[in-house]
Amino acid sequence: MNNHYGSLAALVYDLDKPIGRTFGNELSFYRNRLAECRGPILEPGVGNGRLLIPLLEAGLNVEGFDASKEMLLRCLAHCRERHLFPRLDQMRFQDFTYDHRFDAIIVPVGSFQLIWDFTEALAVLRRFHDHLAPGGRLIIDLDPAGKIIDSSTSVRSWSVGDGDLITLQVQHADFDYIAQRRVSHLRYERWRDTRLIETQLELFTLRWWGVNEFVLAMGAAGFSDISVSGSHDHGRAPNSDDWIITFEGRKD
Repeated sequence: MNNHYGSLAALVYDLDKPIGRTFGNELSFYRNRLAECRGPILEPGVGNGRLLIPLLEAGLNVEGFDASKEMLLRCLAHCRERHLFPRLDQMRFQDFTYDHRFDAIIVPVGSFQLIWDFTEALAVLRRFHDHLAPGGRLIIDLDPAGKIIDSSTSVRSWSVGDGDLITLQVQHADFDYIAQRRVSHLRYERWRDTRLIETQLELFTLRWWGVNEFVLAMGAAGFSDISVSGSHDHGRAPNSDDWIITFEGRKD
């Protein structure tokens, strides 16, 4: 299964991206862009609550969903530790549904690129549009194409409290330059006293987008007043040195 985020993947995400860890001026950017929201805000692909929780603590009304049960359990635990009780649901990008509308939908740090099929991605953009209140905004971060096309492999490790060592080996297995997607093999291993006691292999697929291509896709989904910013510097056009590109559009 692609992009599953099982138990070891969720643990590594928690170790590598703990609650409150942000990239650059990410948190201040989202607080500023969402400051005028009076209704609910939705974060699809909420993960462990890395960004959700700081936004809740800033007084914003944020709820979220994720396809991974393991990630949601970690998010719920982190919220309870802080006496926060947002609505959290197990749903997918492709078929999420709510009976209320949102002032804003945010998809930070490239999570939208987990939707690797072009037709499905367009349908999800339309679903976002349908779930926004009139005047509501969609804010999506995308990794630059060069960041995904990079073919380098990596091995990383983390120590956990019980003395175990968690390792992650990333190997890029396939690049489809027509479909604009990369498939990687993510091998998670848990070691204890030099013995391998658990291992999980996940297929991880990401799609890259051209900047103008994504602007056109948002327009086709019904969004207007579309802006593009580099590295969470709102209003500054992106350049080749930016680590993230943010798209914002409004529902009329």
